[in-house]
Amino acid sequence: MTDDVRFEIQGSIGCITLDRQRALNSLTLEMIRAMQVQLDAWAEDPNVGAVLIEGAGEKSFCAGGDVVAVRRSRLEEGETGKPTQLMLDFFGEEYRLNRSISDYPKPYIALLDGVTMGGGVGISVHGTFQIATERTLFAMPETGIGLFPDVGGGWFLPRCPGELGTYLALTGAPVKAADCLYIKAATHFVPSDRLPALRAELLALDFKGDAAGRISVLLSEHAASGGDAPLAERRALIDKAFAHDRVEDIIAALKAVGGDFGEETAALLEHRSPTSLKVTLEMLRRGARCASLAEDLEMEFTMVQSFLVAGDFFEGVRALLVDKDRAPKWSPSTLEAVTPEAVAAYFAPDGKIGL
Repeated sequence: MTDDVRFEIQGSIGCITLDRQRALNSLTLEMIRAMQVQLDAWAEDPNVGAVLIEGAGEKSFCAGGDVVAVRRSRLEEGETGKPTQLMLDFFGEEYRLNRSISDYPKPYIALLDGVTMGGGVGISVHGTFQIATERTLFAMPETGIGLFPDVGGGWFLPRCPGELGTYLALTGAPVKAADCLYIKAATHFVPSDRLPALRAELLALDFKGDAAGRISVLLSEHAASGGDAPLAERRALIDKAFAHDRVEDIIAALKAVGGDFGEETAALLEHRSPTSLKVTLEMLRRGARCASLAEDLEMEFTMVQSFLVAGDFFEGVRALLVDKDRAPKWSPSTLEAVTPEAVAAYFAPDGKIGL
């Protein structure tokens, strides 16, 4: 269906290789559709005992979704006041894929060797095992492009220790392997030079019986210490500042703390989309009360439809990924101008994706 993702059965493992290296293996709609079809087929294939997904090259597992193509669809179809069909298909089918991975009947292993952001988090964190390396760079940077941390972020992030998920969601701050282990975005740390041996032994495993148990034992044999987690050291400060339910209060708390971390984090938030920040914070609080990933993804699909007709998403993608001037002009431009009523409108039911 597309040359940007490859599928192969090796041993008893269904292997997925994302191979769009020119774009850091970011996901297109065609890739999402191909993965869904193949995962569905392997779920019923008795010759496949587990699934292994990785990114081609040494730079990236998956840097996210192809939001440039999503923006292009709006430019090509004109301002219609509603999402284009490509937009609805892209996000709806991406969220379905995230749900499928979460419910997959066989062990699902993701090798996070390199950049893992946005949509790359969605096709890894909901699986059975996630292996980080010293090259892993993990982030949910969507508030910087006028969107929100989707692909199940409303489910995963509120369940990180303390308020670390709130911090990561609002700031988009990138973290490395030790922090991935701490927030449970990774189950194991394996140095990249050990991956070939790990992969070879995975392919030789007998998956009869407790496949997940055998994989877990093998991963533990190859795993090493990821080191101390910087987020753990800042946990108390982050928990206190990001416990507030208003973004303005979070920023004020950070400024009151002062020091490099407080001042730099407050400044970072002040450059994010005000609408994205407020809607994301509300999503996190609601997501903490969701009973399932499916419920969260339905909420996110409602939200994304509003983001796809608002201006900040298109302006953010333009400024950071198209023109790359890194000077987005947000509208509204201040947090104070984003009213509670405006935030609530992003959660008004618009359509379901049938999860």
